[in-house]
Amino acid sequence: MTATAAKETRAFQTEVKQLLDLMIHSLYSNKEIFLRELISNASDAADKLRFEATKDDALNEGDSDLHVYIDVDKEARTITIRDNGIGMSRDEVVSNIGTIARSGTKEFFGQLTGDQEQDAHLIGQFGVGFYSSFLIADKVTLTTRRAGLTKEHGVHWESAGDGEYELDTVEKETRGTEIVLHLREEADEYLDAWRLKSIIHKYADHIPFPIRMMGVPVPAAEGEEETPAVVETVNQASALWTRPKSELTDEDYNNFYKHIGHDFEDPMAHLHQKLEGKYEYSLLLYLPKRAPFDLWQAEAKHGVKLYVRRVFIMEASEDLLPRYLRFVRGVMDTNDLPLNVSREILQKSPAMDAMKKGATKRVLAMLEDMVKNSPLADDDSSDITEAEIVGEEKEESSVNYADFWSEFGNCLKEGIIEDDANRDRIAKLLRFSTTSSDDQTVALSDYVERMQEGQDTIYFITAENLAAAKHSPHLEVFRKKGVEVVLLHDRIDEWLTSHLTEFDGKKLQSIAKGELDLSGIGENADEEKKAHEEKAKAAEPAVEKIKESLGDKVKDVRVTDRLTESPACLVSDQFDMSSNMERILKQAGQNVPDMKPILEINPDHELIQRLSKMRSKDKINDFSSILFDQAVLAEGALPEDPAGFVRKVNALLKQ
Repeated sequence: MTATAAKETRAFQTEVKQLLDLMIHSLYSNKEIFLRELISNASDAADKLRFEATKDDALNEGDSDLHVYIDVDKEARTITIRDNGIGMSRDEVVSNIGTIARSGTKEFFGQLTGDQEQDAHLIGQFGVGFYSSFLIADKVTLTTRRAGLTKEHGVHWESAGDGEYELDTVEKETRGTEIVLHLREEADEYLDAWRLKSIIHKYADHIPFPIRMMGVPVPAAEGEEETPAVVETVNQASALWTRPKSELTDEDYNNFYKHIGHDFEDPMAHLHQKLEGKYEYSLLLYLPKRAPFDLWQAEAKHGVKLYVRRVFIMEASEDLLPRYLRFVRGVMDTNDLPLNVSREILQKSPAMDAMKKGATKRVLAMLEDMVKNSPLADDDSSDITEAEIVGEEKEESSVNYADFWSEFGNCLKEGIIEDDANRDRIAKLLRFSTTSSDDQTVALSDYVERMQEGQDTIYFITAENLAAAKHSPHLEVFRKKGVEVVLLHDRIDEWLTSHLTEFDGKKLQSIAKGELDLSGIGENADEEKKAHEEKAKAAEPAVEKIKESLGDKVKDVRVTDRLTESPACLVSDQFDMSSNMERILKQAGQNVPDMKPILEINPDHELIQRLSKMRSKDKINDFSSILFDQAVLAEGALPEDPAGFVRKVNALLKQ
């Protein structure tokens, strides 16, 4: 194929055009991040080559000096960023630059508000990468060749960021990628080499490859010749996580996080430890301030990067940290794995298993420290011993745990389901709304401390949202007795409670399932129990009439002591699926077995007492149907026949 025949003009994917426009207008005050992003991409390319070359040395093409070179041409008004990393093929250029092949792209654009400051955070979470070039350039050219391909497979890409790009096949002698930025008029400050060096020191000092620039000529003293400029390395070029903590500042840690996390904000907290034992490894882990927009996309890639002897191996793998900790960013480095490690080897490696367990343990300990040092103080539950951490003090955090919980709490709930070994530790980190506190700040340990005399059960209710949980009729008797109830209103809570059945020796029980016995709580318990039995006997006529009227719509009808104000409520059998879970599964398109509810009636309510005295079958049927449909509505669902329900209520109102 000739170069001429391969030349073509293509349109950017619609989402790319949207991102370019949003980025240029939202990040105008933070233009310098273009250099951070492009150096980060170059570093990633060098990482990938170094890893692939461990299996095929021919990819080095006789040049194993991996580096990034930056050149400024003031006359041409260009900045060139060149690397000798893995490079790209023509198809990879189209895929990586012409399109956004990411999960959740549609949802990302749906979250944008038009508020530039807020949208800037979202764009930062999405990752601008190569597109940040257009913050300072009105034309960008890229020339690349993938390692292992011959020189005639070079690719030339060019665009003014106006919706189209040109693509051509060219000859390129060396592997890697060269990007030339043709600067906008207002971007002159970036033609200053000192300005670029300051940005490199700020954002990329830790890049483990040399970043080289042409130095400034040394002016000659009178009668002497000027010292010519030479190429110099402008970064430390050492892996930050291998350096002693005493040498590192918060700014060093924060800038490294922004590099690996492609984030615009500082992290919420970090953990830097070197651990020794049977296996040796280093951890540098971060908690972001905000959840990424695609945190709940099943196919989204999140997580830490694995290095072996400072050679990048892979990232975003559940072999490194469990999925429920996917919000954690950072690196894990070890000498105990081979450089040519594969996914299959990782899954069977005792060293990897030990590192995963150790990293998980330390992330949980970091969260426990956060709890202790925040206003939401909990008990001392960390089980990390100082001897396990070599030459380091345990990390502490002054971040308010409530901030973490609001962003990532539901991920920790997944840990209850996924991580049997750490279930008790995770349970202590959970926070909930309760009838005593609307905001999600109540730990289960707080609940246990406030339990009533005679209470040995943690009571909870699940609902579609907080309002539905707060106003459920099931809470009436609990309010009367002053018993706190945990209000669960996230979808995952249904699965959470099926795995977290006990805490601190106290059983968790849904107040909307099974028989409810509160007779041992509070004063006059024996008298209350006797009074309930008498009322149940008096309400037997109403029970029988409702049973006959509703027929197979219900599993049973019985007298309740849950209610003090409402006439009736629906409950599930102890081992049946809850009505909320049934609704969630149906909304997800799942086939759900037909679970018939139990209707419980309040014998003290006037409607139930009136129904006991009714003789007309039609009136009994209408009353029974209204009671049932009201109970359905209170659960957050709709009656089977809404129009019929309205007719019956209107008829009752006329009476």
